[in-house]
Amino acid sequence: MRGSNVFYRVCFCLARFGIGIFYWLDVSGRENIPDGAALVCANHSSMLDPFFIAFAFGINCHMHIIAKLVLFKIPVLSAVLRKLGMISVDRDILDTRTIKMTLGYLKKGEKVTIFPEGTRVTEDDSVEAKNGAIRLAEHSGVPVVPTFIPRKKPLFRKIPIVIGVPYPVEKVKGRRTPEEYADLSDILMGKIKDLNPGKGSKRTKAGHKEINA
Repeated sequence: MRGSNVFYRVCFCLARFGIGIFYWLDVSGRENIPDGAALVCANHSSMLDPFFIAFAFGINCHMHIIAKLVLFKIPVLSAVLRKLGMISVDRDILDTRTIKMTLGYLKKGEKVTIFPEGTRVTEDDSVEAKNGAIRLAEHSGVPVVPTFIPRKKPLFRKIPIVIGVPYPVEKVKGRRTPEEYADLSDILMGKIKDLNPGKGSKRTKAGHKEINA
């Protein structure tokens, strides 16, 4: 087992133990997790969301999470994040390094998490989804896995995390227009919101599994 993977698993266990004391996850849709590479796309409202995504997909799935560049400028934290295989992104520019790293992990058959809203959002539809996730899925050919995380996360109560059915973003001849990418991004966010069990949606193809965070 590679050293970075051992480090990830150790940090996973420590984080799950610590956070799990306060937050209890009720995970649905783990049967939808595809083998091999995938781009996991979730809504984002809390700094805990990356942890919840990792816990929902399990310790055997080394999740590479795209996070804002500012976190990688904190000396000790930066070293930890890089060792965990997290990917930095500069939101103010076309970050080709981020793209290359993400495609590299996907090419190796690993999973990457991206939050299409691009920032923490406390209310639905208050921020338009960015098209980076769609472009990455289109270019890499890996499936998109829509995943729902509730914006409210009360202590000592079950928090539903719903993993949806993967779907492909098909390549087209020529280049898509900005409007077409915006439409595809809206479709992705719609799929994520449809997983919200509080709205009476059809959650997954099968049952669910409760775990401590």
